[in-house]
Amino acid sequence: MITGEIKNKVDQIWTTLWTEGLTNPLTAIEQLTYLLFIKSLDEIEITKEQEAEFLGLEHESLFPKDKQYLRWHQFKQLGSPEEMYRIVSQEVFPFIKNLHGNEDTAFSKYMKDAMFQIQKPSTLAKVVDSLDNLPTSDRDTAGDIYEYLLSKLSTSGTNG
Repeated sequence: MITGEIKNKVDQIWTTLWTEGLTNPLTAIEQLTYLLFIKSLDEIEITKEQEAEFLGLEHESLFPKDKQYLRWHQFKQLGSPEEMYRIVSQEVFPFIKNLHGNEDTAFSKYMKDAMFQIQKPSTLAKVVDSLDNLPTSDRDTAGDIYEYLLSKLSTSGTNG
């Protein structure tokens, strides 16, 4: 169960997307899902790196050495919303779309038609900053956040 504080943070993200032009609730949830996935990839990668270092093992990164700037903790620190937008829309998003290459997987099929639809650098910067403050590393909390987002679908018709 998520707290009122977390719900308020999710509501602020929702409002940011709504006021910046993503008025279709399904599109908003889809875009948030992509961004949460990108954040999760980096969190998992950080954990694997720490475990490998602790155990003195080699770690084969999901992100190539020359593409470390595609990681959430890297691009979120860029001072320029325009540069963050360029990297996420032109490099990070295509990277996640092609994670499994041409393999015939459910992931590949789902991501085949995926589109990055956040249109403004300032919107992306606000949403990334807000998502960064959500406790998404705990799977139960992340699941509760998704359930809360999905509950917005049922109220979207009555809210306009």
